[in-house]
Amino acid sequence: MESPSQSPLPKEIQVKILLAGGHEYEVSLPPDAPLLHNLISALVAHAHGQENSSSGLFQIPIEQGRSALCFASKQLVGLVTEPPIFVQQNQVVQPQTQQSEQIWANPAPKDTSLGIIPSEYVQIDNFLNTEETIRLLNFVLSQEKAFVPTSTSTNDINYRRSMALYDFPEFSELIVNRIQEVIPDVSNKLGLPSFPVSQIEAQLTAHKDGNYYKIHNDNGSTDTATRELTYVYYFYQTPKPFTGGELLIYDSKVENGFFVGTETFKTVDPRHNSIVFFLSRCLHEVLPVHCPSQAFADSRFTVNGWVRR
Repeated sequence: MESPSQSPLPKEIQVKILLAGGHEYEVSLPPDAPLLHNLISALVAHAHGQENSSSGLFQIPIEQGRSALCFASKQLVGLVTEPPIFVQQNQVVQPQTQQSEQIWANPAPKDTSLGIIPSEYVQIDNFLNTEETIRLLNFVLSQEKAFVPTSTSTNDINYRRSMALYDFPEFSELIVNRIQEVIPDVSNKLGLPSFPVSQIEAQLTAHKDGNYYKIHNDNGSTDTATRELTYVYYFYQTPKPFTGGELLIYDSKVENGFFVGTETFKTVDPRHNSIVFFLSRCLHEVLPVHCPSQAFADSRFTVNGWVRR
């Protein structure tokens, strides 16, 4: 890349991203930002007919990380830069390969001197009334044989261990309707600008003795890119028949233009009849559950899912 003059580029470049369908978004980037390079690389690849090399997914945090712009690179139709940035016409810039479970990022908001972006969550107690919670628990206990093992996109059997039920219309509707009522307040508390909700996904999950889910995020693929909020509703028999199963939500920082997890995190206690909301881009994990009885009925149960924009 070169500028039309020999004067040094400013510290920030204003970039207007033009997408198919007439959509426009603006971000501010340093001249040497990997994201700027990759946006131009994808655009140049299109111009040279290199469709296979430009099929990646961009996930760009905007508004100081409170929301994210997600799009496939094939949707990129143009860039407007101020001051202007030009690419030599006889030069093809090879796009970098995006890495799994990393998210394209603007410069991190300077929330701390260490550049760490703290993870935030909202936990609401007594989310359902007593009668609703009892009915839900009784339903789950009656459906033990309908639960199936969970998996991951990589099919790594040692990355996630739990059981899930995907068809429970009565209770999924109950949870989804209740979530719709609290989304505005939850989004406000998390500093997330309001957004149109296209779908709220729901599944029932049981973590039995020894079950866990290692570090991951919930919107790091093309299929999941529109997930804005992750939620987990906890319920189980009382008194609590297990230990462990805490949710760890990792703080973030930017390395080489990517959001990555740090060694610091928030610990969320799986309180009975409470629901937790956090940003789907945050790395998180479920610690191993320890259940002395090893009985399905004594599992850590959740209705968990995602709010899509």
